[in-house]
Amino acid sequence: MVFEGLAGADLYTWVVIPLLIFVARIFDVSIGTIRVIFIARGYRFLAPLLGFFEVLIWLLAIQQILAHLSNILFYLAYGGGFAFGTFIGIVLEEKLSVGKVIVRVITKRDASALFKAFESEGYIETVSKAQGPDGKVNVLFMVIERPDVHKVVEIIKKHNPHAFYSIEDVRFVSEEHIPKSYRRKYTNVFGFYRKGK
Repeated sequence: MVFEGLAGADLYTWVVIPLLIFVARIFDVSIGTIRVIFIARGYRFLAPLLGFFEVLIWLLAIQQILAHLSNILFYLAYGGGFAFGTFIGIVLEEKLSVGKVIVRVITKRDASALFKAFESEGYIETVSKAQGPDGKVNVLFMVIERPDVHKVVEIIKKHNPHAFYSIEDVRFVSEEHIPKSYRRKYTNVFGFYRKGK
């Protein structure tokens, strides 16, 4: 019975607790990664809420570390959970696809078909003439929802595969100046958390 008790204690110390620390770090670092991204995009109420749970989970993990400073597995679990949690946080942020982005397209060839394709999908773009290193170019600029990025890139590759394009995150957009026909038909679940809303 004594041996079984020791075996159970060893299992708890060397397997169960390190595993719990690893999982806890995955959760709190994933939440932290999303929180930082939400701060950058102006979600001023949602970001602090995520911060509360992030710190709470972190405290539970660090408590076990401080109680077992001589166990090397705790340190490995802590570091491994941090690394894997960062990766998971980035993946989750990509899946959430919240916020808006700026799309810029620069093309030397006639882009009328590309512009019409965007307009047929309900996008509103601004087009201007510019001077590139090899001559005159057309520059297209528009603001879209992040979930539409893949669709917009497909349109660019279909109608003008050699065009140069760039995509950047947008912190805030004055939507009152965007035509109603352009606004999304669905409601962004995080929209009411945005700064200035």
